[in-house]
Amino acid sequence: MPETGEELHVCDAAVTLAFSVLGKRWNGMIIASLGGGPSTFVALRRAVVGISDTVLSDRLAELAEAGLVARTVDAGPPITVSYALTASGQGLLPILDQLGTWASANLEARAR
Repeated sequence: MPETGEELHVCDAAVTLAFSVLGKRWNGMIIASLGGGPSTFVALRRAVVGISDTVLSDRLAELAEAGLVARTVDAGPPITVSYALTASGQGLLPILDQLGTWASANLEARAR
């Protein structure tokens, strides 16, 4: 309990669930990168600087399982795999935009 006598607000199950997906490193950046439209694995790897192939593959699978990203295979030739946001994933874009606005106003000075 805080020293001021105030009670802490307990996060509800929905917030906990949201951060179980969005709180993982790279997931927000992958979703934001897909906000520009469908992308291939290679293009995503370039867009999300610093992510390894293994982690990107794992995160895309997790985001697909959560219903935020859809994987499409075009039999070609050549075979092409692309990733795109689902309607649920697109619903996160305004939230990520607001988060970016908040970070610019509140965290940029700390990052310098």
